[in-house]
Amino acid sequence: AQSVSQNNHHVILSEAASLELGCNYSYGGTVNLFWYVQYPGQHLQLLLKYFSGDPLVKGIKGFEAEFMKSKFSFNLRKPSVQWSDTAEYFCAVDTVTGTAGGAEHKL
Repeated sequence: AQSVSQNNHHVILSEAASLELGCNYSYGGTVNLFWYVQYPGQHLQLLLKYFSGDPLVKGIKGFEAEFMKSKFSFNLRKPSVQWSDTAEYFCAVDTVTGTAGGAEHKL
């Protein structure tokens, strides 16, 4: 079975600090990768996604993620966080066959 893991479960940063949240998955085939965000009191929303092409994906609010196939990773980054970025962040993977690979979240 496919799995997804995030290695930082609770992150505390000062404003303007850089952020990197790790996301690793276990599936060796072709995948679609996603980062979602849930701000306090709000619904889950798509932050960014990777299907193919350029491995560096730009998302909303200055977030980006880099697909690294050789490392089975899709890490989320933001060069300068703001107080308004306080949220839960979820990484998800879907195989091209359509089988959901699972999801995990971090604060």
